[in-house]
Amino acid sequence: MTIIEKINDGIKEAMRSRDQLRLDTLRMLKSKILAVDARANIPDGEVVKLFKTYFGNLQEALDQAQAVNRPEIADKLKSELAIVQEFLPVALSAEETKRIVVQAIADSGAKTRKDFGLVMKSIMKLNNTVDGKLAKDLANQLLTD
Repeated sequence: MTIIEKINDGIKEAMRSRDQLRLDTLRMLKSKILAVDARANIPDGEVVKLFKTYFGNLQEALDQAQAVNRPEIADKLKSELAIVQEFLPVALSAEETKRIVVQAIADSGAKTRKDFGLVMKSIMKLNNTVDGKLAKDLANQLLTD
């Protein structure tokens, strides 16, 4: 079953159970897909990229809502993040991410922080389910000035 089929089934189920937040979130995910291709003929890999971007946007909005002390908005955003996360691959643990970063540094031959771009490119080639922020932090720690 493709991601778009799962979303369509989720929309139907949310309508039946009258779960408005889930329905709105799933419709937003579907609209993200349809904005790229009106017939939703997008490979699941591309859909995951779209959803990761949307997840990042929601995460940023959550951080801002918490910074200005808006708990009602923050709670809604947390619920939306949980729904979007259902459609994203499971992120790797910190240990697995560190192993991939070390391997990427070795593969790219990076020595200093000037080679940071090469390391990140290599990380994404090795595994695209890596948490980019964690990988960036680890790469910065492991590379010397």
